[in-house]
Amino acid sequence: MIIQGTETLTSLIHILSESLLTPVVVLLVVSIVIVILAFGGLINEFISRKAISSRNLEDLVRRVSFSANVAQMKDEISKSDLFDYQKEILTRIADNHDIGPEARKALASELISAHETRLIKKTNKTDILVRVGPILGLLGTLIPLGPGLAALGTGDIATLAQSLTIAFDTTVTGLTVGAIAFLISKYKKQWYESELIDVETVAEAELETMNKW
Repeated sequence: MIIQGTETLTSLIHILSESLLTPVVVLLVVSIVIVILAFGGLINEFISRKAISSRNLEDLVRRVSFSANVAQMKDEISKSDLFDYQKEILTRIADNHDIGPEARKALASELISAHETRLIKKTNKTDILVRVGPILGLLGTLIPLGPGLAALGTGDIATLAQSLTIAFDTTVTGLTVGAIAFLISKYKKQWYESELIDVETVAEAELETMNKW
């Protein structure tokens, strides 16, 4: 037995479902554009970035540890192969040599955490696309299947073929967006994590040295 009013509700849902196809396709197009630009940015960053080697990091830690004063410590940091933002954090820590050791440690932790947050924001878009891309692809697959199956019932093969084409295209696009976004986020997070570890290592040497003065 069909409850009275069910047909009206299902018709409404059907209309709403079909009306979502255009927004889904638009979002997929926007997503693929974003992920292509992000992939280009990844390649550009890979080519231009020159992270400090483990040997040079070791030498820097030793030079910082044996610094006789703040000026010498800041000079060693400035001459190093660290990225500019890393130098800025370490220089700010050195500039606060005149406060207590616990306060210095807390400040160093806060400066590093603040920049870690900024680095995480750089992967927010691709992190979202990792999940949203396949979801949009699935929506783009299911929405046209309804009219396609209805067309099959009436023998309209052309409409069925068109619906299946849209379904497969959106699936492939959504999965591609998710896969590329995943790779971008993965590599960027690896880079940023390594950079933050370098900062923390040098910062520890700084704090230990300043505690001796």
